[in-house]
Amino acid sequence: MRGNWYRRMLLSYFPIFLITVAVLFFIFVIIVSDISYKQTVKADRITTDYVVGRLTSSLKGIEMDVLEEVEKNKRYEDFLNVALTEQDSQIILDVAASIRELASRDSLIESIYIYRIKDRRVLTRSGLMDLETFADRAFVETALTKLEDRSWSPIRGYREFSTDQEKRVISSYKREPLPFGDDGLVVINLDMYAIERMIRSMNDSEVSFLDVRDASGELLFSTRPSDMQQQGEKNRVVNRVTSEVLGWHFESGLAAGQLFTWVSFISYIWVVLGIATVVAALVYLIFITRKNYQPIRAMVGRIESLRQREDELGLKMDELSLIDRALEDLIQQAADYEKQQRENLLISRRQLFYDLMQGETPDMLWDRLKKLGVQPKEEPLQLAFVLVEISNYPDFRSSFSERDQHTLKFALTNVLQELAQIDGLYGWAEWIAEDRLGMIVGVDPTHESAAQAIRGFADKGKAWVEQHLRFSLRFCAGHVEHEWQRIDRSYKAALDVLQHKLSLGQEAIFLSEDLPQAAERRWHQDVMMISGLVRDFRHLDGEWRMRLDQWFERMASDCLKDEDIRMLLQMLIDMLGYELASLSEEIHNYFHGPEMKKLQHDVKKAGTLEQLKSLYSDYLTGLYRLYVAHSETKNHRAMVGELKTYIEENFENPDLSLKHISDRFHISAKYASYLFKEEFNMKFVDFIVQLRMERAQELLTETDETIQNISTRVGYANSITFGRVFKKIVGVTPGDFRRLRLKPAKSRHSEK
Repeated sequence: MRGNWYRRMLLSYFPIFLITVAVLFFIFVIIVSDISYKQTVKADRITTDYVVGRLTSSLKGIEMDVLEEVEKNKRYEDFLNVALTEQDSQIILDVAASIRELASRDSLIESIYIYRIKDRRVLTRSGLMDLETFADRAFVETALTKLEDRSWSPIRGYREFSTDQEKRVISSYKREPLPFGDDGLVVINLDMYAIERMIRSMNDSEVSFLDVRDASGELLFSTRPSDMQQQGEKNRVVNRVTSEVLGWHFESGLAAGQLFTWVSFISYIWVVLGIATVVAALVYLIFITRKNYQPIRAMVGRIESLRQREDELGLKMDELSLIDRALEDLIQQAADYEKQQRENLLISRRQLFYDLMQGETPDMLWDRLKKLGVQPKEEPLQLAFVLVEISNYPDFRSSFSERDQHTLKFALTNVLQELAQIDGLYGWAEWIAEDRLGMIVGVDPTHESAAQAIRGFADKGKAWVEQHLRFSLRFCAGHVEHEWQRIDRSYKAALDVLQHKLSLGQEAIFLSEDLPQAAERRWHQDVMMISGLVRDFRHLDGEWRMRLDQWFERMASDCLKDEDIRMLLQMLIDMLGYELASLSEEIHNYFHGPEMKKLQHDVKKAGTLEQLKSLYSDYLTGLYRLYVAHSETKNHRAMVGELKTYIEENFENPDLSLKHISDRFHISAKYASYLFKEEFNMKFVDFIVQLRMERAQELLTETDETIQNISTRVGYANSITFGRVFKKIVGVTPGDFRRLRLKPAKSRHSEK
C-alpha cells in the first residue's frame, strides 16, 4: 500500500487538470486572434477615414482659395467687361498672372481658366484665346448647360491646345461674378495623377490596400501591387467609405501576407507561453503534491498501525475505511456539541422566565427549575415580581459606550441576585427590555412581611448601584403570590405600578400596595377644574394659581396614570390656546414658539408631579404676564363699545367687513370676531345683517322708495341678494312685507 495514496492523489485530478488547461488555452488563443483581427480592421477603418478626410479637405481648400482670390481680386470682375479689357490690356495680364500664381500654390491643381460668355473667349495662364480654338471647348459647352451643378466632374481628359498631351483631371466650375453671375465661368482642373500619388503616400501597400471606385462602381485606381490585383478572399474588402464631395467609394482591406503573418507570430508567442505555463504548472503540482503528501503519509502510518491492532481482533480495514470511521466519529461529536449548544442553559432559563411572565406555565415546572439551576428551596415561597428600571436611560446611553453598557447590565444582574441571597431571599433576574430588568423575588413564608423584605432588598440594591456603578434604578414590585403559576399577576401589578411614576413621587422604590384602591375615575371633575382655571386666567383673576395647586394635589391624591396626567395637562394648554391665542401675535407665538417647544421637551424628562407642576406654573406665569400686558394696552370692554358704535353708524356701507374693522381699529380680524362672539353671542356677519334688516323694515314701512333703492341704502349691491337675505331673516319678501303693512321690529337704528 506504500505510495498508493500518493499515486491516487496525482492520477485523480491530473486528467481533468490537463483537459481544462488545454481547452482554456486554445480558447484563449482563438480569442486573442479574433481580437487582433478586429483591432486591425478598426485601425484600417481609421486610416481609410483619414485618407478620405484629407482628400476632402484638400479639395475644399483649393476651391475656397480660388474663390477667395476671384472675389477679392477686382481684376477678375474687370476681365468680364469686354470694353474695359479692350481699353486696358493690363487687366488680361494681371488675371493670367493671378491664375498662374493660384495653380502654383497646390500640386493638385493642373490648371485654371476663365471663360467670358459675352465674347466667347477663354483666358488661361498662357493667354487669351477663342472658344473655337480652345481644346477643352466641349467641357465648357457642357458646363453652360448645367450652370447649377456644383459638384466635381468625373475623371476626364484635358488639353489646353490640341497639340498637347491629354491629362486625366477632375474639374469644378463656378459662375462669375460670384456667386450667381451670368458673365462667365471659372474652371478648376485637378491633376488625377497628383491625387493618386497623394492617396498612395497615405497607404502602406504591404499592410493594407485601397481601391477607389466611382459612383457606378468602376475601379478608378488601386494601391495594390500588380501581383495582388487578382487575389480573391485573401485581399477581401473590410471597410468601405464614400466621399460626399467626389461621390467616390474608397474600399480598403488587409494585405494577405504581412499582416496575418504578424498576427500568427503573436499567436505563436502565446502558444509557447501557454506550453511553458502548463509545464511549469505540472512541475509545481508535483512539488506541492509531494509536500502536502507528507502529513497524509504520517496519518496513513498511524492508520496502518491501528489496522494492525484491529487485525488482531479480526477486523480488517483499509486506510480509507479507517479515515471514514474517524470522520464519522468526528461528525457525531460535532452533532452532539451542536445539540448541546441549542439547549444552551442561558437561553432556556430566559425562555422559561418569559413563559412565567406571560402566564404560560410549562409542565414539570419544578424539574425544569432544578435542571436549569434556578430552583428555590424546597419549602413554598412568597413570590413577587419586581421590575427594575434604569432611571434616565437616555443619559445612561450617552454616558457609557455600548460595550460598557452590556458590561454594566451583566454586572447588575449578578449583583441583584447576590444581594437577594445575602438577605436570605430567592432571586432570579433576566433582562426583558433594553432599559428594564425583570426579577422574581422569593421570601421565606416565615417572614413577617414579604413587602418589607422586598423593600429592604430594593433599598440596598439601589444604594449599591448608585455608589459603585454610577447610575440610579427604580424598583416597582407587584403583590405577593404563593404559586409559581400566578407570578404573571404579580408582573402585571408591577407593570401597573410603573405607569404611576409621576403620582408616586421621588421615591425610587414602589410597591403595588402603595397604589390606592381602584375607583371610578371622575373625569368630569378634572375637566371642571381645568375650565375654572381657564376662566380665572381669562378674567385676569390671580386665583388661577391656587386652582392650579389644588388640581395637582387632586391628581396626586387620585394617583392617576402618567399618560392620564399628561393628557389632562395637554387639555389645559389646548383650552387656553383656544381662548387666548388669537388675541395677539405675541400670545399666539407663545403657544407655538420656542417657549412651547421647551415646555414639551422638559415635560418629557420630568419624573414627578412636582417637577411637572413647576414647569407648567412657570409657563403659565409667563403667559399670564403677556395676557395682562395685552389687556392693559387695549381695554377689552372699551374696545367692544367702540366697535359696536362704529358698526351701528356705518352698517349701510357695503364695504363694511372684518378686514375693514381690523384696519380701522388696528386689531386682527380673528380677535374682532372673537369680541363679537364673546359680548353679543353672535357672529360679526349676523350682527350687521340684523342692523340692515331692521333699517330696511323701517324704510319699507315709512317710505315709498323702490326696493332697489332701499337695498342700496342698507348696504346691498343688488336687490336680489337683499331680497334673499330679507326673506331668510324676516320670513317674507320685501314686497310682501310692504303690501301686508307689517310692523317693523324694534330697530337699533331708531334708538340711536
